[in-house]
Amino acid sequence: MKKIVGGLIWVLLLSACEKNINFDLKQAGDVLVVDAVIENGLPPQVVLTHSLQYFSNINPQIIAGTFIHDAEVTISNGVLTHKLKEYTVPVTAGINLYYYGIDSSSLSTAFTGTFNTHYTLKIVSAGKEYNAATTIPTLAKRPDSLWWKTAPFQEDTTRVVLMIKATDPPGLGNYVRYFTRKNSGQFLPGDNSVFDDQVIDGTTYQLQVMPGIDRNDKVPLKDNFFNRGDTITFKLCNIDRATYSFWNTWEFAYQSIGNPFAQPNKVLGNISNGALGAFYGYAAAYDTLVVPR
Repeated sequence: MKKIVGGLIWVLLLSACEKNINFDLKQAGDVLVVDAVIENGLPPQVVLTHSLQYFSNINPQIIAGTFIHDAEVTISNGVLTHKLKEYTVPVTAGINLYYYGIDSSSLSTAFTGTFNTHYTLKIVSAGKEYNAATTIPTLAKRPDSLWWKTAPFQEDTTRVVLMIKATDPPGLGNYVRYFTRKNSGQFLPGDNSVFDDQVIDGTTYQLQVMPGIDRNDKVPLKDNFFNRGDTITFKLCNIDRATYSFWNTWEFAYQSIGNPFAQPNKVLGNISNGALGAFYGYAAAYDTLVVPR
């Protein structure tokens, strides 16, 4: 009885200590958001938008209104410096997307990405200057082989999984990001798409590759397989440490959305002057596997 009374007293005391906490969320100003990439054999591409408030409503019209126009965007490979041009991509009635790419009227300074090359990016918008740098590293790592096998624990025998065998070069510091494509679809990154070599340094290993996902239309895990008859293209990108850090922290933040027990996280971009996002380089290799019906 004494224990019960004592417990009730503690409950009452704790209840009396409860306090309402109100969070006064400040309205943050717009921040430049940069998504800039250069890949071996391809021209650079830069998308500029401004940030939205955390609790902003999101719809196609609002997203279309975030694009930043008339910015001065230049990229250099250390030999050539090229001023990019803004292009419009119609998506649906009244909705356009915009990006900055090679200016076809000034091809004398234009270039595509090459292995083992350092690049700098300069953006001037609304009177502010932003700078970033990245590297397309050497193609140090690519799969030794690809194969498929029937998906385990599935009643539907048409489902298959993609397997790879790969060898990590000796010495730490080999970072990769992967994408997959089914048939003629788009390349999509895996849910966890970036990896370092802290555990696998200098070893040969085999593992299952999860299909890339569309983060705007995620399929249930039970449907996340390849199928018999698919043509699978596997894209493996060697990346530098800054690119790895950006996508690793970005994916952690994305996966933590809605989880009240998630650890605090900051996405580590590489754009100066308080901008969000990153400028990243890909040393990409492509391998294709046709799964028979």
